[in-house]
Amino acid sequence: MNTVKAFIEISNDNTYSVYVDLEDNTLNYGIHGTGDTVEKAIADFKASYKEMKELYAEKGKNFVEADFVYTYDTVSFLKFYNKFFSLTGLSRITGINKGQLSHYATGRKRPREYTVNKIRKSVHTFGNTLSKVEFA
Repeated sequence: MNTVKAFIEISNDNTYSVYVDLEDNTLNYGIHGTGDTVEKAIADFKASYKEMKELYAEKGKNFVEADFVYTYDTVSFLKFYNKFFSLTGLSRITGINKGQLSHYATGRKRPREYTVNKIRKSVHTFGNTLSKVEFA
């Protein structure tokens, strides 16, 4: 089974979209999902996958099975996860100024690739650290 990136993005009306890159030739179809939350958009995306699979079966066409890895753009990540941690906390985790993170979260500015990688690495390190916490 193929592993394919599914991109999660937030639109100007604060709804989320999940889609596959149509230029990625791994799949022989395109699917997308939308919703008011990331969870609803992913559920809609999964429903689209199921419907596409059924359509291909009805038509006797070959359907390429896939597992999806969900990938956020920086703005969508910051907006979705702000309910779990503050920009002040994220600033402490990443070493990036809170004001600068705010600009990224609102879409006012776009982070450079270096900064995106710094955020990703810092968040992964933080998550790894949390996963090792033990309670007595």
